[in-house]
Amino acid sequence: MNAAPAPSRLYAAESRLGVLRRAQLETALRGVAGEKRFALYVLAGARQDPAPRLAAAQALATRQGWTVTVRTFDLTGPTDPATRPQLARLLAAARRHEIHGIIAASRVDISDDDREYEAMLGQIRTLGAGLALAREENVL
Repeated sequence: MNAAPAPSRLYAAESRLGVLRRAQLETALRGVAGEKRFALYVLAGARQDPAPRLAAAQALATRQGWTVTVRTFDLTGPTDPATRPQLARLLAAARRHEIHGIIAASRVDISDDDREYEAMLGQIRTLGAGLALAREENVL
């Protein structure tokens, strides 16, 4: 039987991933002169209203002065991020340089699994974009 990771190990992983995410967002925005374009993205379950989570993401965009060009969500629940159609649409927009990044309410909109989350950060970084969160990694 596998034991759950110790709380200090969980916090260390969340802290490391938060540092990685913030550094990559800073790098993605460093060369942007003028308007910084973002997409809002949240994940919801089939019977869950995505509006409150989208509002949290919008509040961050407003505070930062970022332009929101797309607002979208997936209703798949906690599935592999690679299987979500709206997230794939946003990654394609980043690939085309239509957006500089994605804003989510929290990391669970991407994944609560550290490996999946880190892999998605890598994919977003490869596209030259960043991920911003309304709530830090340790606040789900």
